Amino acid sequence: MIDIQLSGKTHYTDYKVISYTNDSTYIDTTLTIQKAYKFNHLRKDNFELLPFHNQGQTYNNLAYDYSDVSLFPEMGNRAMHFNYYEIKDIKTYKVPTPTSELAYRTGMQQGQFLDALLTFNTSKRHNYSIAYKGLRSLGKYRNTLSSLGNMRFTYSYQTKNDAYTLKMHITAQDLRNDQNGGLPELSIGYFESKDKNFNDRARMETNFTDASSFLRGNRYHLIHDYKIWQRNDTIRNKKSYLKVGHIFNYERKHYYYTQAVANKLFGDAFDTKIYDKLNHITSSNEAFVALKSPLVLGEVKFNASYFKTNYGYNSAVYLNNKQIPSSLNESSFSVGGTWQTHFKKFNINADAATTVSGVFIGNYIKASASFKQDSLFTFKGTFLTNSKSPNLNFILNQSNYIDYNWSKNLKNERTRSLVFDLKSDKILNASVQITQIDNYTYFNEITEPSQADKTINYLKVKVSKEFRVGKFALDNTIMYQRVAQGNSVFKVPELVTRNTLYFSDHLFKGDPLFLQAGVTLKYFTEYHANAYNPVLSEFHIQNDQKIGGYPVLDFFINAQVQRTRIYLKAEHFNAGFSKTADYYSAPNYPYRDFIVRFGLVWNFFI
Repeated sequence: MIDIQLSGKTHYTDYKVISYTNDSTYIDTTLTIQKAYKFNHLRKDNFELLPFHNQGQTYNNLAYDYSDVSLFPEMGNRAMHFNYYEIKDIKTYKVPTPTSELAYRTGMQQGQFLDALLTFNTSKRHNYSIAYKGLRSLGKYRNTLSSLGNMRFTYSYQTKNDAYTLKMHITAQDLRNDQNGGLPELSIGYFESKDKNFNDRARMETNFTDASSFLRGNRYHLIHDYKIWQRNDTIRNKKSYLKVGHIFNYERKHYYYTQAVANKLFGDAFDTKIYDKLNHITSSNEAFVALKSPLVLGEVKFNASYFKTNYGYNSAVYLNNKQIPSSLNESSFSVGGTWQTHFKKFNINADAATTVSGVFIGNYIKASASFKQDSLFTFKGTFLTNSKSPNLNFILNQSNYIDYNWSKNLKNERTRSLVFDLKSDKILNASVQITQIDNYTYFNEITEPSQADKTINYLKVKVSKEFRVGKFALDNTIMYQRVAQGNSVFKVPELVTRNTLYFSDHLFKGDPLFLQAGVTLKYFTEYHANAYNPVLSEFHIQNDQKIGGYPVLDFFINAQVQRTRIYLKAEHFNAGFSKTADYYSAPNYPYRDFIVRFGLVWNFFI
């Protein structure tokens, strides 16, 4: 691996990346197999996701994570949100010199992906960053164009005496997916029979070629605090302070589904032309006071917040002598608190909040304790319980398609999770998540909101370990899942595995070129994957067809030259469509199509 070469005044650890929770890492330009797993348009390891055939489209879930807690329901249209930057995804920086990163990857049939970042400090206390991620990919099938754009701007400031700190960000995001409704029976027959005349997937007929889904959003986020009193204990290297702070967030989202001519696949329609538009506007103000002192063994924080949401459409709908309201305009007031402390090798965190007024009543408790044994291992245990309203499109939806209009009064979803994590480069990485879900909310086979009448019991165990022999390595990740109750509506594969055998070495004297080459095998057991509905941009259960049960191989060559990482990959891609030709979903046949992708990540430090 090649380290960053800097002057004697700076070190690579000075180039800091700061998360929303103020955890700091640094800009790392080394080449590892874990970074290769993250080299996709999400810039995340998608081990627990199953992509659709064209990059930039949505994903089927191979597993679920219930480690996050919140008080208020999400917008819905979750299939459009995989590439949407939430508050927790935005990072700030602190760099001694102007720094840039450029990530590029070829797309699927006339397209490419580019993610560019520039960050700089005008002084030790002022940092700016601007980033833009764009993707355009035509896809192999008709009317599957993906066109995505994510702009992020951040600013952070800290006074010289550390009394006042400020972080803010602005995002502007525009996501579009063309929809074709899947393959009709005739085209599915050509696919299943491996007809050579249809190796060019664009020759196949699709159910329609005139529909698109859009998600657009703008967010303005600010968090700042002021230390009324502070003291540094230089002998014990500890800080004490009393601070007050404020968090402001305003976000406006718009979801559109458009179609030139209404299609009978989705039932009857009010109009011959489909134009569904949903608006979702949220704003919140939170005030907090925090005390850090040896008297309270860490930091204790109390907060109170006011949350307002406006979710809805342009007018009400009257259907079957029932009025479906135009909007949900609600406001809520909540209070909460956190406690963080560090004692020798232990870290303890506790977080709790509850709404005290408003329609959307919710609460949560999350507590974790971790133990770190030097560089050998870190063990962490977490318990959480969360009660909140289901996504808003379960509660209210309007569409030009008659069957997609409803107003529901649903119970809160309640989740209880117990999570254990072990991280050790020398031993292995492992996690166990045990989750119970009451009132699990889902879309049934006819795409209507439903709630399970039984408690879902969900177990997820994931283990990863790399074995090395000389210049060869075998990296393994295995996940086992079991749904003890409720598996008729909560569907996941029992086993998911990814195994990568690769060679790595410096090829020339002076280490100018570091090379990795190998093959990755992916596999998951058969299961009834949820089917995709383009009108709602949501998934619904189906019991007609299982997918999976076959291995998939990807071949790759990765290289690093100074601070440039180069990726060349021949990968199987999702070429299958659901036999239930209503909506296309995950692959239902072994991958038959290969595509060669080229990409690079380049860091530049002035």
